[in-house]
Amino acid sequence: MTSMTPEVNASAPSQTLKFPDREIRVGISQCLLGEKVRFDGGHKHAHYCTDVLGKYFTFVPTCPEVGAGMGTPREPIRLVNMNDEVRVRGTKSDDDYTEALTHFSEQAVKRLTGLSGYILLGKSPSCGMERVKVYRENGYRSDITQGGVFAETLMRTYPELPVEESGRLNDPQLRESFLTRVYAYHTWQAMIEEGITPKALLDFHTQYKPLLMAHNQQAYRDLGKWLAGVDKTSVVQKAKEYLPKFMAILKQPATRQNHTNTLMHLQGYLKNNLSSAERQHLRQTIDNYRTGMIPLIAPLVLMRHLFEVHGCEYAGNYRYLFPYPESLAIDGV
Repeated sequence: MTSMTPEVNASAPSQTLKFPDREIRVGISQCLLGEKVRFDGGHKHAHYCTDVLGKYFTFVPTCPEVGAGMGTPREPIRLVNMNDEVRVRGTKSDDDYTEALTHFSEQAVKRLTGLSGYILLGKSPSCGMERVKVYRENGYRSDITQGGVFAETLMRTYPELPVEESGRLNDPQLRESFLTRVYAYHTWQAMIEEGITPKALLDFHTQYKPLLMAHNQQAYRDLGKWLAGVDKTSVVQKAKEYLPKFMAILKQPATRQNHTNTLMHLQGYLKNNLSSAERQHLRQTIDNYRTGMIPLIAPLVLMRHLFEVHGCEYAGNYRYLFPYPESLAIDGV
């Protein structure tokens, strides 16, 4: 799914076609930018991040291990389960770096306000998002895994922040999910900065309703019911409670069945504008996607075209069809 940059029919609400005109700041593990801060004096340059995402995001780099005073090059570290407590230990000297790394992480994340996402280095004892190896004191692997020290501090401090590992961005679906969440979170931040009102909150929800539907239909319905009746006296508290619910839905994988239902739902807003041939073509394309004959991009491209040609007064379609800039999707191919 991509976002629209070209102009569309004037009957479509233009404000739904644009993303906030503000810098998108995304945190990143410093070694992913090609900087030589790894334990061996090397890096883990992620070219997709620098060559593609760097055109759209302003990266805010951090190397927790260097920040904690370990230096470069340095002794490798790993997580070790000692008496049911996971510690950060050197692999050669057996020095303990737990307090230093924990203290730096807690102080660093406090300064990382205003980010719209974070890209971490996988498997790292400091930056791994999940499934980081934990060892026993005898040097053998234990049967548990967890996130790195810095990563867990980050996600605990900012639970709604879109977070992903660089390697997982090679998976089209995971990349799609991350980019969609970054731009949704970024849009939310801009709305909050402008001052939350009942209308602004309801407009935001309307724009994302079909996208929420594609991820979890029951949660989408429950959220709509919960939001009903918001007013000036309740909007601030509602907004605080809305964001965790909203981001949790977007984090859930969208299914083929849910996508099919969402496409059919949006089809209804076009039915009076389409010719008989266009209606038949759209129905067949959606059905071919439902049965697995074609990928999701096929009905999405067709529906984008039909909305652009015919226009539509319904505001809640663009964040499903265009959740992030079209040029970003093209660059990522």
